[in-house]
Amino acid sequence: MKKTTTRLADGRELIYYDARDDSVRDAVDQRPLDATTTASEIRHDPLLGEWVAIASHRQGRTYHPPADQCPLCPSGPGRHSEIPAADYDVVVFENRFPSLTGGPGPQAATGPDGIFTSRPGAGRCEVVCFTPDHHASFADLTPGQAALVLDAWTDRTAELAQLPGVAQVFCFENRGAEIGVTLSHSHGQIYAYPFITPRTERMLARLADHHRRTGRNLFDDVLDAERAAAERVVVEGDHWTAFVPHAAHWPYEVHLYPNRRVPDLLALDDAARAEFPHVYLELLRRFDRLFTTPDTPRPAPTPYIAAWHQAPVDHPRRRDFALHLELFTIRRTEGKLKFLAGSESGMSVFINDVPPETAAARLRQVATTGHPGTALARP
Repeated sequence: MKKTTTRLADGRELIYYDARDDSVRDAVDQRPLDATTTASEIRHDPLLGEWVAIASHRQGRTYHPPADQCPLCPSGPGRHSEIPAADYDVVVFENRFPSLTGGPGPQAATGPDGIFTSRPGAGRCEVVCFTPDHHASFADLTPGQAALVLDAWTDRTAELAQLPGVAQVFCFENRGAEIGVTLSHSHGQIYAYPFITPRTERMLARLADHHRRTGRNLFDDVLDAERAAAERVVVEGDHWTAFVPHAAHWPYEVHLYPNRRVPDLLALDDAARAEFPHVYLELLRRFDRLFTTPDTPRPAPTPYIAAWHQAPVDHPRRRDFALHLELFTIRRTEGKLKFLAGSESGMSVFINDVPPETAAARLRQVATTGHPGTALARP
């Protein structure tokens, strides 16, 4: 992998990740952009103990542009995008409309006993472009291209974890207008948070509680139990296991774990890195076939969220945390979405219409063959 760093016209950083070592990236951003001046704030919710980002400048972000004005396509004659080059393999750049931006600053407290707490929304938000092809998706990538994306995620995790004030790095992909995606070009994002996210805090608390009670690691026990039960296992490789969790929140939800526990992407060994593209591409392709029937042989692409859970940058239980990816869709059947209504949005109590065992069986049913390094689990 060759890494080339440059700057866009407004000062934002852009990084090319190329599979070929002889790639030359000397294109210059020709757009007349003013220097970026974005800022955000985080406010603490005293009832839930959670931070909320306030970023009003995001109201003006690009919204469903036509294909010939896509900012994530390569630049061409008479058309300048966020990527100055005429072609690319993988590109990462600072988000023009970030939710978190800048360095750490002082905390302010107002109200009785300082109950209203806020501070700058320090951190960084980046965009990851997986392919120059406007009409392709991650599932269309070759294993080599997917491996390059994994290398980019890993490199950005290492770099962002070193920024002052960053507590956690989150790589993710939103796919589909139903999810809320405003740019249809295949891409993901990376957030460098100035705090540990609420979901991770809850996992760390459960991890500590389980260790106090049993002396064992909760992540290890969950993975071992799912592999032993087998009925919810979807894909089993030599180095990765994908399963629908026993208490899945979403209609079709898969958790992908390396068989050897590691805290983050940087700690994956060469064998796990080599197998990952085959397993992950297989999962994404199955997601796109979930709702295929004789009546709908070519349904709309399945909307999904793919979220990497990594250990916080600095935490006493960092080495006990298990890197894993959660992949889920909000589609529960063809033409019907799972909306977060009263119980889910109001009380955080999920109600799943698809039994996890049924979801796992369907994901095994739509398997493909011929993907090296991937053994298909049987019911």
